[in-house]
Amino acid sequence: MSPAYPPGRGLLAGKTVLITAAAGTGIGSALARRCLEEGATVAISDVHERRLAATAEALSAYGPTPLTFRCDVTVEAEVGAMVSGCLSAWGHVDVLMNNAGLGGYAPLTEMTDAAWSRVLDVTLTGTMRCTRAMLPSMLARGQGAIVNNASVLGWRAQEGQSHYAAAKAGVMAFTRCVAMEVAARGVRINAVAPSLASHPFLAKVTPPGLLEALAAREAMGRGAEPWEVANVMVFLASDLSSYMTGEVLAVSSQQP
Repeated sequence: MSPAYPPGRGLLAGKTVLITAAAGTGIGSALARRCLEEGATVAISDVHERRLAATAEALSAYGPTPLTFRCDVTVEAEVGAMVSGCLSAWGHVDVLMNNAGLGGYAPLTEMTDAAWSRVLDVTLTGTMRCTRAMLPSMLARGQGAIVNNASVLGWRAQEGQSHYAAAKAGVMAFTRCVAMEVAARGVRINAVAPSLASHPFLAKVTPPGLLEALAAREAMGRGAEPWEVANVMVFLASDLSSYMTGEVLAVSSQQP
């Protein structure tokens, strides 16, 4: 049984937050809701324009309607336009949440170069592009927080996930390295590594029975609710984690 949904505590009061890949039913939209409930002003992006507009409208029930940016994180010009749009609207961005990622199931012998490259381009290189675009403004202010969405598959082995696991392990290493580059200039960069976050879209791209098997391996016998992952991302974005940078926190009920 999942725990009760927690109330907001003002952890992001007065902060501006940009969240990538936030449309739909997954971690991104749950994260946008949590940020609004914690007092933030929010912008969301997604590659699916219609779903993005619907998500923004639904989120208006929890705070000011988010800004929206149609953005494919594999296209540098679109990433730049998204960051510039936030800076034009707000003057600065306090928090960047790099949530965009792409998975799928494919044994290596059946995996094409295109499938491998697509997963890495969205999940790893997309995280790099967004971070690279945002850092100059954060460094100029001498403050900011970036939270990346990795996965426990960056540590664990799971068949059919070599492309996704390689990308997420890369996000972990990227997080640690860039955090060291900018720590002395007031910018913190951390990541979360969820084990299993249950939402409808995930079931559509996962072989039958796999999600149930993975949930049974968790100590609590279930996957995380997307908002349970979002809570940890909010913590890493907030001032409560002011001495943390270059860290990867597992959001999991089992050890890596």
